[in-house]
Amino acid sequence: MSTPPTNDRPRPRLPWDPPEHFEKRIPEGDNRERLVCGRCEFIHYQNPKIVAGAVCTWEDRILLAKRAIEPRKGAWTLPAGYMELGETTEQAAQREAREEACASIEIDRLLAMYSVARIGQVQIMYRARLLSPDVAAGPESEDVALVTWDQIPWEELAFPTVVWALAHFHESRDKKDFATYSNPTADWARTWPPKKPPGV
Repeated sequence: MSTPPTNDRPRPRLPWDPPEHFEKRIPEGDNRERLVCGRCEFIHYQNPKIVAGAVCTWEDRILLAKRAIEPRKGAWTLPAGYMELGETTEQAAQREAREEACASIEIDRLLAMYSVARIGQVQIMYRARLLSPDVAAGPESEDVALVTWDQIPWEELAFPTVVWALAHFHESRDKKDFATYSNPTADWARTWPPKKPPGV
């Protein structure tokens, strides 16, 4: 009698898998599981990623970019992305505006810092001015647009933090001095799919 086929073969290694000699365990003096090298005891710490971006304006219009990549391909977002080594958060926000919208911006001030624990991110958002209205889609964008507040496609926004940043920008737009915003606690903070928050 032949043996029925099984799917018990080990999964192939993926590029982001740790080397085989790393194991998950709690190092001495720590209080949580880490990836530890079984050869030299080196601890590979896995920490949240920092995202930097900006709400960029030209006169009374806001710069939006339509994503050309997953996740949320085809949805509208603010220029933002992961920091690179060797740059400040301001430099990262300026680079992301160039890469996603071919835009040159001048940072005004820090707008908000959001903690997105479920995906291991800290998002730092600035208020910024476009140095020119000449913008165009970069490699990661299908399209870009300069929109007035009434033209924002709320139900087509990519992420909750885009909704938050726009709402916080609107609340602060006539203020020169204000406390940095953080994760909202109102009911609209947990709303998905995205929609315009009440009262803004």
